[in-house]
Parts: sequence; structure tokens; C-alpha cells
Amino acid sequence: MNGLMDIKAPSVRRRRLPEWFRVPAPGSEGYRALKNLMRGLNLHTVCESARCPNIGECWNSGTATFMILGDVCTRSCGFCAVKTGRPESLDTEEPERVAEAVQTMGLRHAVVTSVNRDELPDGGARIFAETICAIRRLCRHTKVEVLIPDFQGNWQALRVVIEAAPDILNHNVETVPRLYKTMRPQAKYDRSLALLKRAKAMARGMPTKSGIMVGAGETPTEVRQTIRDIADCKTDILTIGQYLQPSAQHVPVARFYHPDEFLDLKQFALTLGFRHVESGPLVRSSYHAADQVT
Repeated sequence: MNGLMDIKAPSVRRRRLPEWFRVPAPGSEGYRALKNLMRGLNLHTVCESARCPNIGECWNSGTATFMILGDVCTRSCGFCAVKTGRPESLDTEEPERVAEAVQTMGLRHAVVTSVNRDELPDGGARIFAETICAIRRLCRHTKVEVLIPDFQGNWQALRVVIEAAPDILNHNVETVPRLYKTMRPQAKYDRSLALLKRAKAMARGMPTKSGIMVGAGETPTEVRQTIRDIADCKTDILTIGQYLQPSAQHVPVARFYHPDEFLDLKQFALTLGFRHVESGPLVRSSYHAADQVT
């Protein structure tokens, strides 16, 4: 295999993956050390829980995306491999352990995301804020990016996160509005756009970011309109990646976009005013996140 593996994307009708879906296989010394660190600190990563195809590349190089608020999500999105159900009690010591991991890893850019915790009055916003502050206390020179849920439209919860002053605030729109019923049944397209608008209004100097997936059955016109909608929110950074079906129970892949199509989408998005666009088959929200900060 020469250190490479083919990404598996199970489907009701099994599809042959294009040749460009080859990634570094996990298992290096750096990968094992990072896995031991996460288990030792009882931390979760979206890399593992969401079965990210880039885990080999990122963990081999010593980077990971922290997933706070546990590993059980209150929502059941049609694209996501994270477990759904009733979460356990809130772990109030988690922020300090995340900060300890960031310090141990020597990260210059830390990305923190979470499951949805819709049963909490603030959706977990306080823990996000405490995690940002804990990282800043231990790692003064580390930039902190947060990928937040929509907090069910609780804008005071959004303010709690923003007042902790993350370096980048990310909220993914994920897909075109027509596919929300299957891809994000407990979310609302307009609510996600409203969050991006409000975040920019609350902190104009703070870069905002969003991302979408393609390949789940959307049309080219829908994709471009969604990119326009995100741009209209004055969003600074956009990520565009290929949707991969994590299991037979999830929404099937409709088609695989060619790398040239991702390049075309990137060029289109840049004409709309985005400061940075990361677009490619293997792109995910935190992929090469440190390189997006200027």
C-alpha cells in the first residue's frame, strides 16, 4: 500500500471510488502517540467520531480537531457518523484537559468543535467559552478556532462564545436548503445563515468561516446559490469538500465531483469576496485550518 489507503464509503449500491481518494494510512508513531494522549486525557476528536478521511495525514503530523461536550449528539444528521442519543452529564473539567492536550501537542492553531447538546439551555456555549479561555491561559500564542452548532437560534449563547474572543468562528451550512430534510433534519438553513450574519455583527474584526459538502444530490445551480448566500453573510473563509457516506444507514453519495470541479467552485467563490477558499475532494472544516489564518 506504500503508506496509502483507499477511503471506504459504504453505500446501498457500492460505488467505486475515484483514483484521487487515496490518503496516508494511520498508524505512524505520531499517530499512536496522539491517540494515547487523547485516551489518557479522556478527550474526543471529530477525526475519530466522524470518521474523517484525513485522520492519517493530520494525526501523523500531530494535529487533531477536539470535540467537546461528549461524543453523543442530540441530533441525527443524515451525513454524520457521530453517535446520536441522550448525552451524559456535562463534563466541567473538559476545557482544562483540552488546554493540556493543546500544550502537550505544541499547537499553533487549535480547532475545537462539539456535538449538538440541544438539551442544555445554552447548547454548551459556556463550555466553548471556558475551553477558549483555558487554552489561552496555557498557550498564549496559540490561535483558537471554534466550529460551533447553531444553538437552536439562541443568540445570547452565541454571544457567550464570541465574548471569549476566538480567533476564528466557524459554523457550517453543510448543504443546499432542499437537502436539509434528509441531511440536517433538526437544523434550519435560514438559521445557520442568521448565525453567520449575527456573528459578524457582534464582532466585525473576527474572521468567520463556513463549509459545505457536495455530492449528495444537489444541482450546480443550488451549490452556487448556497455559496452566494454564505458570501452575503460577509463570511471570510469557505471550505468545500466531497460528501462521503459513513455507513449504509446514511444518505448515499449521488456522485463524486472531479478535482477540476472543486477548482471551478473555488474560483467562483473567490469572485464573491471570500478571503480564503479551501476546495477539494478531501477538504473538511478544519483541514489545513492553520494555513487559513492571515
